[in-house]
Amino acid sequence: MRFLKWVFGGALGLLVVGLIGLALAVQYSSSCPPTIGNSSAPETMTATSYYCYGGSDVLHVSELPKPVPTGNELLVRVQSASVNPLDWHFMRGSPYVMRLMSGIGGPDNIRLGRDFSGIVEAVGPEVTAFKVGDAVFGGGDGAFAQYLLRTEDRAVALKPASVSHAQAAATPVAALTALQALRDEGGLKAGQRVLINGASGGVGTYAVQIAKAMGAHVTGVASARNHQRVLDLGADEMIDYRSRDYTQEDARYDLIVDNVGNHSVFANHDVLAPGGSLVMVAGGYGDWVGPFKGTIGAMILQPFVDEDIRSLMAVFKAQDLQVIADMMATGQLRSQIDTHYALGDIAAAIDYSESGRARGKIIIDIPQP
Repeated sequence: MRFLKWVFGGALGLLVVGLIGLALAVQYSSSCPPTIGNSSAPETMTATSYYCYGGSDVLHVSELPKPVPTGNELLVRVQSASVNPLDWHFMRGSPYVMRLMSGIGGPDNIRLGRDFSGIVEAVGPEVTAFKVGDAVFGGGDGAFAQYLLRTEDRAVALKPASVSHAQAAATPVAALTALQALRDEGGLKAGQRVLINGASGGVGTYAVQIAKAMGAHVTGVASARNHQRVLDLGADEMIDYRSRDYTQEDARYDLIVDNVGNHSVFANHDVLAPGGSLVMVAGGYGDWVGPFKGTIGAMILQPFVDEDIRSLMAVFKAQDLQVIADMMATGQLRSQIDTHYALGDIAAAIDYSESGRARGKIIIDIPQP
C-alpha cells in the first residue's frame, strides 16, 4: 500500500510539474523583430504579416513573395477580405491554449486573415473544379493580402454574379458559424422560437436571416439603435439588452444562439423551452479560463437537464459554403457591412473589431496589382 501511495504521489507530482511547464510555455511570447523589410523575390505582393504575438502594433504591411500554385491549389487575386474576432485572437495568441495550434512563443504562420473574395489568377495542374478568371470566395490563410493560395477541395466556392466581392467576403466565417449553430448544433425546425443574442453583430445578422429562411420565429437581442436594421433582416421582435434582461422574462425559446456570452449557461437554460437547445458561439474574456466558462458550465449542467447545451467551433466545409452562396444568389442572405478599411489601415480595422462596436462586418479593400 505504501508503494502504491508512492507511485500515485510521484505520478501526481509529475502531472503537476508537466502542467506548470505547459502553462509557462504557452504564455511565453518571443520578442518582435526590430525591423521588417520587403522581400527581394522577383515577384512580390502587398500582404499583412506578424512575427510575434501582441496588439495591432505587431502587424506589418509589406512586400512578401507572391505564391505559386501547385497540385490542386488555386492562386486567388484577392479583391476584398473581412475581419473576424478570430483574426485578433490569432494576432494576440489568446486564449493561450490557441498557441498549441498557432505556435509556441510566436506564430508559425505569419500571414493573417481568413475571409476573402477574388479572382482565380492561376491554378495548379491537378485543379478540375475551377479555372482562371472564376470569381470565388471562401476561407483561407492570409486573406489580408493581394494573393492567397487555397486548395480546391477546401472552403471555396463560385461567387454569385449578383453579389459584390465585399458582400461575398463578409460571409465565410460568420455565415458558416450562423448556419452550423442553427441547423447542425441547434437542430432548428420551422415554427420554433429562436432567440439570437447579439443579433446586430457579424454572426448575428446572418443568424437572423438564416433562421427566418428556415421558418423560425426570431427574437433578436441588440441595443435599441440597431433594432430597425435587424427587423429589416427579418426578426419578428427585438429586445434592448440595456433595458431588458431576456433571462429574467417569462418568454421561453426552443433555441438560443448566444453570440455574446454575457449571460451564464444557467441563466440561459432557465429560459429554454422543455427539450430546447442552447448553442454558445462566444466565450468569456481572458487568456486562461475566461473563454471556456461557458463550455465548463455546459459540462457541469448537461448531465442534469433534458435540454441540449453546446459550444460551437465552426468548421469550414465546402458544401456549407455552397449553401451560403445559394442563399446569397436567391436574395435570402444579405451581408450587413459596417465600414471599409484600406489594407494599409489593417491595424485600425483590427482595433475596431476588437472594440466590439462594429454593426455588421468590417471589410478590407485590397489594392490591385
